[in-house]
Amino acid sequence: MGIKEKIQEEVEVVEKEVNEHYIVLYNDDVNTFDHVIDMLVYACDHTPEQAEQCSLIVHYKGKCTVKTGDYDDLKQRCSKLLQADLSAEII
Repeated sequence: MGIKEKIQEEVEVVEKEVNEHYIVLYNDDVNTFDHVIDMLVYACDHTPEQAEQCSLIVHYKGKCTVKTGDYDDLKQRCSKLLQADLSAEII
């Protein structure tokens, strides 16, 4: 692999990282663990195990990145979380 190819590959990786956005889920005192887990499975395509781990992180740390991707995909997913009365935003 030449230097030019390696530089191009590095640029593509950086561009991909810059274009990624994140859904951050925040803790609240209202929703149950079961509700949060169910909504992460539904809205973010988490496995039940992933959803449970995220819900625990949110509970103990106050927030957790629950999904990464392009903005258009995350917008729909975040809307589902917000409609379920969860506190989330796209960053």
